[in-house]
Amino acid sequence: MSPDRAVLETALERGEQEGGSIEFKERLTRDVHLADGRLESLVAQLRHRVLSGDGEATYVVGATDDGGLAGIDAETFSESMDVLSLLAEQAGAHIDTVQTWPVGDAGRVGVAHVKEGAMLDTDDAHIVVGTAGHVDHGKSTLVGSLVTGRADDGEGGTRGFLDVQPHEVERGLSADLSYGVYGFDDDGPVHAPNPNRKEDRAHVVETADRLVSFVDTVGHEPWLRTTIRGLVGQKLDYGLLTIAADDGPTRTTREHLGILLATELPTIVAITKVDMVQPDRVQEVLRSVERLLRDADRSPLVVDRYGVDSAIEEISERIVPIVTTSAVTKEGLGVLDELFERLPKTDTGDGRFSMYIDRTYNVTGVGAVASGTIRSGTVSAGDQLQVGPMPDGSFQQVEVRSIEMHYHRVDQARAGRIVGIALKGVRESAVERGMVLLPADVDPTPVRSFDAEVMVLNHPTRINDGYEPVVHVETVSEAAAFYPKDPQLLPGDTGEAHVEFKFRPYVIEEGQRFVFREGRSKGVGTITEVFEN
Repeated sequence: MSPDRAVLETALERGEQEGGSIEFKERLTRDVHLADGRLESLVAQLRHRVLSGDGEATYVVGATDDGGLAGIDAETFSESMDVLSLLAEQAGAHIDTVQTWPVGDAGRVGVAHVKEGAMLDTDDAHIVVGTAGHVDHGKSTLVGSLVTGRADDGEGGTRGFLDVQPHEVERGLSADLSYGVYGFDDDGPVHAPNPNRKEDRAHVVETADRLVSFVDTVGHEPWLRTTIRGLVGQKLDYGLLTIAADDGPTRTTREHLGILLATELPTIVAITKVDMVQPDRVQEVLRSVERLLRDADRSPLVVDRYGVDSAIEEISERIVPIVTTSAVTKEGLGVLDELFERLPKTDTGDGRFSMYIDRTYNVTGVGAVASGTIRSGTVSAGDQLQVGPMPDGSFQQVEVRSIEMHYHRVDQARAGRIVGIALKGVRESAVERGMVLLPADVDPTPVRSFDAEVMVLNHPTRINDGYEPVVHVETVSEAAAFYPKDPQLLPGDTGEAHVEFKFRPYVIEEGQRFVFREGRSKGVGTITEVFEN
């Protein structure tokens, strides 16, 4: 018997008892169980079970009153979870976790753990930091040490909390975006001892007064597209660029810095691995970083020289604080903690709800889950939304089944939160990265082409009509054809261009910034006018 299955077997063996915390339900339906009279009695029953379990109750759904496994189909199970969630809310409780197992050919049984108290209120300070830096410059290790509060073992041990794919662990290279979270309360940092455990990450979200989420990108050059996706496709408040003291700035460093600055993201530079070199080498690298920033028309601010207060007051698109750090000795980590605890949220994200989808999942018993960073507004469980555009430009109506933030279920989330939203009314296979979630009552415009002001950062020759790079705007990554208004654009030129997506429409708006790339050719732009599909 597997440990997961033991949860079900234990509940079945204990059974329903008059003064117990376990309840069996074959199914829960809106028409029957939310009708007048029945709703009140079921809410009272749930409250009784929670009180009997000292604040926790276990609901076995898909089981008969005598503990037999009846099993129900996926759609009925989903409806049962919706009804149970409403009952819990009425009883001043919430569903904390759900586990399911197959029964027969197409049925399933599930165990829902219900806990006392409303779902977490996330209306607190929460900043999102995007990391960048050359491969092996200690980016993931630094984030791992910040999140866990642990010193690294000198072998990149804390990086393992962020590299979760088997090939990443084997090679020691991050190959996709990773996410980490820690926070602060009145006593200082709130760490996740093991960020790979959902309970540890949920504890941070539940207890911290202020949250810091990291979007850890990829340092290896072949995955530059993924790095751009992380820096452009998330609603970031700040950037964190790592430069190793034993190596110094590289070509990849300059590329990542260019992307951060082109997107006008306030950025901190962390010089890492200072424990591996002599002090004069640290000063040499520090001077080279200062020159690099001045060459990019930015003003460096060395925190060791001017203090944390100055860094917090001065950080902007033009002024870049520099911190010297070591994940092994933890030098500089306290400075970064203080910065992240005190730095203000850069954008409140007021307005209607919108979220560009970055990833999609299919969760057993739940269905389609879309994750991303909320761009504006708020979203609540039960909201009616639409997702799209589909390849033909249409949108599909969906309902928010539930919301999770770093593995902690919440009843509402607002702009800047990295969330997973379970959607009812759409298959996961129909939802793709680059689509957007919007309120059901708005009339979005699918866009196939747009005009833009562009700057060519790097190109071997010149850009002519028909040039086809990949355009990264929000979470959209799509091949597009460029048609400059002038006959051609050379490296360093700024000009106007008409841009056409090659394969499908997207929801984009005037004023959005984007990055385009093709091989080593790169540029940035701002959308000035959009055209309907």
